[in-house]
Parts: sequence; structure tokens; C-alpha cells
Amino acid sequence: MRSPIGGLASSDGEEGSDRTPLLQSTPRVEAASEDTFQAPACCSARYNLAVLAFFGFFVLYALRVNLSVALVDMVDSNTTSADNRTSKECAEHSAPIKVLHNQTGKRYQWDAETQGWILGSFFYGYIITQIPGGYIASKVGGKLLLGFGILGTAIFTLFTPIAADFGVGALIVLRALEGLGEGVTFPAMHAMWSSWAPPLERSKLLSISYAGAQLGTVISLPLSGIICFYMDWTYVFYLFGIVGIIWFILWIFLVSETPETHKTISRHEKEYILSSLKNQLSSQKSVPWIPMLKSLPLWAIVVAHFSYNWTFYTLLTLLPTYMKEILRFNVQENGLLSALPYFGCWLCMILSGQAADNLRAKWNYSTICVRRVFSLIGMIGPAVFLVAAGFIGCDYSLAVAFLTISTTLGGFCSSGFSINHLDIAPSYAGILLGITNTFATIPGMVGPVIAKSLTPDNTIREWQTVFCIAAAINVFGAIFFSLFAKGEVQNWALDDRHGHRN
Repeated sequence: MRSPIGGLASSDGEEGSDRTPLLQSTPRVEAASEDTFQAPACCSARYNLAVLAFFGFFVLYALRVNLSVALVDMVDSNTTSADNRTSKECAEHSAPIKVLHNQTGKRYQWDAETQGWILGSFFYGYIITQIPGGYIASKVGGKLLLGFGILGTAIFTLFTPIAADFGVGALIVLRALEGLGEGVTFPAMHAMWSSWAPPLERSKLLSISYAGAQLGTVISLPLSGIICFYMDWTYVFYLFGIVGIIWFILWIFLVSETPETHKTISRHEKEYILSSLKNQLSSQKSVPWIPMLKSLPLWAIVVAHFSYNWTFYTLLTLLPTYMKEILRFNVQENGLLSALPYFGCWLCMILSGQAADNLRAKWNYSTICVRRVFSLIGMIGPAVFLVAAGFIGCDYSLAVAFLTISTTLGGFCSSGFSINHLDIAPSYAGILLGITNTFATIPGMVGPVIAKSLTPDNTIREWQTVFCIAAAINVFGAIFFSLFAKGEVQNWALDDRHGHRN
């Protein structure tokens, strides 16, 4: 069916409609391209939002990963020595770096299994608030939900030393509560961008905001180690907790829920944003749950998100273990090597966001074409290098190189399936992300457990199986997304008055 709105539909079907500028319903834009009337990016309200969101996710991931570094100094080293599973297949790395640690902080008798429960407890809270967070954001907006989600996580982080003194149970509960707070953040941010991001700027704006997560990891890993050495591990939680509270204050006073409520936005920018989203947003108050859950494009994102995270968590948690216990080289002994893969991913996210929107706006590539290509690169690329990491023998230098390349290529997905929610249903983007991220959190919970069961003897051949399974899942997700994803707003996500959009 052809859209009743002049100039919106295209006889090319999907490939035409999702590349057509969405400002053609206004007389002046029919005479020129969208770029002619695009509001300047520099110092604009929408890019100010992206920068503040960037620092928000920077803080968020710093709060998430700081425990993994501090835990080294929280645990009595004599307790973990009995859990040593180091293989003898590879020779010991010559001239190992001796890392000194501050001994003033209190230490606890936690074995490897207990540490695993402490680190994993975060996901049990994180998975619970994904869908509720998306639903609440669609009803009341994402600004306060995102702000209080990070504030709550920061406050709980401040209480980490106290919880550790109370015992393992208290610390596990606290980490789960931090997960509850962080669980609402990504759906809330997606919900905000549904009102702020013009379709041809989505890749740039979202890649900037979410790239903060990678840079937060890059900075917080070595910084946490420095704090542990020069002070003690308790200050890791105090510092990042206070930074989170400062960010919350700036967020509340400088950010507005929508362009209409922003006090300092220019009239030209407001008109540009609102007109670009005019025919994409729905005003119906009820959420179309049944059509949404029956939507194949949504499940294409679910499969891709689940598959990508399986490989992501394999790289994040298992490859360092492989390098330590098989290659006998501890990458955590060198802060630069620990941070390098995430720096590469951060850089790739920023550049791929620019490239994706340029392909759509300047080169007239369709939305779905860009999403498919970037997802294929960002999923199959890491899979290839993950498999390669299992077949390099005892060469730790190549292991670090493959880890860096694999994680870097994953940054392409930030302009692929990661923001496809906004393409198919901008009004419900927060809910969609909550659904997909719920499934995508499962690999972080079960992946390490499965890997441990597959490596009882801790041999190179057993680890090759782990890496090949993760790579196969990633390739399957990339192919499934490419076959069934869409790039245009789905009918169930539009008001009836908008009719069909081809």
C-alpha cells in the first residue's frame, strides 16, 4: 500500500523507502535535499546530549569493571593458589613482570568459585530490569530513568567496602542491586534517542553515546590498578562512586527529555529534529505487545544480539584466562595490553558511526544495506580471529594481536544491529532493546560455565572447541540478521493514520 503522505513511499519497496529523506512532507524540503536544511551539529542540543551520554556510559562501565581489578587485592593470594589450573603445554613466559600491590587494604579468604559468584551476581540483577526499564522509559521518558539508574549504581558502589566486611552474601546482593540499576540504562537511552536522533544521524549520535562504555573500560582498568597500588582497593569504589554522583547532577540540570522541553535549543534545530521524526513516531498509548513479539525483524535483532554477546563475553572473560593458564602469559600484568582491545573498539565505534550515516546520507545506501554490512563485519570478523586465537599454539604475541583485532572489529556492530531497534520501531525502541538485551545477557551468565565444563583438562584442543563454538554462534547470528532484518519502520509501530510504509 502506498503511503498517503506525499513523497514518503517509494516504488522500490524497502530499499527505496528507508533511504528516502523523511522531511519531504514540508514544502521547502521537497525542493532540496535534507542536508541543505540540516541543523548544524557543532554545539547543538542533540550532540550535547550525545556527549553527556558518552560520559554517562563511561562512568557506568567504570562502575561495572572496577571490581574485577580490585578483587585481585581484596583476596588473600594464598587462597587462590590452590585453584591453579595452569597447563604445562606452553613454556613459562620469560622475564615475567612483577606487579607489586599495596598491602594496606583488608583481605578476604575467597576461593575461585566464590569470586566467580561475586563477579557473576551483577548479571542476575542486570537481566531483570531490561524489559521493565524499556517499558517505563516509553511511558515516562528516559532522562530520569537513566539518571537514577547510574546514580543508584554509584551509591551502591560506595558501599562495596562495607558490604565486603559483612560477608560474601552481602557483597553478592550489592552487586546484584548494581545490576538492577544498570539494567535500565541502555533501554532508557534508546528511548531518549527515539525523540532526539534524526534518522540520518542515528549511527553517529548513538555510536558517540555508547562509545563511552568502551573508553570507560580503557581508562578504569589501568586506573583502578594504579589506585590499588598507591592507595588501597577501597578507594577504587569511592572514587568512581563520587564521579557517578557528579555526573548525575550535570545530567539532571543540562539534559531535557525531548527537543520540545529543551530550554536553550535553537528553533531551527528543534524544527529539524521534529520534522525528520514526524512520520516515524506513534502516539498510541498502548504497547502493541502481540504484533511486536510476532515481528521477525525484532527476532533478527535478538539472535544477532545474543550471538554477538556470546563472542564478546568469551573474549572478555575467557581469552585472558586462556592466555594465563594455557599460554602462561598474564595479560592483566600489563595495563596497556588490557586496555588496548577496548580502545580499538571505542575508536571503531566512533568511526563506523560516521561512515554509516555518510553511506546513507551522501551515497544514498539504504538503511538495511548499511545495517547488514556493518553487522556482518562486526560479527564474522571477531569470529575469525577468535578461532585463530585457538590455533596459534603458544605464541602469546599473536594472542594479544588477535584479541585486539577481534574486539576492534566488534565496534562495527554499533552501527549495525545495535541500533536497528530505532529503525523498525522508534516509538518502542527502549522496549525492543530491553527485550533483545535480556536475551543478550544470558551468554554472560552461562558462557563461562559452559566453557569450564568443556575444558576439564585445560588443554589447547579443549579450548579450540570453546572458541569454535563461540565463533559458530556468531556467524549464525550474522547470517540470521542479514536474512530477516528490516530497515524501515514496521506497520505495527505506526499509528493507523500513517498507513503502510513500503
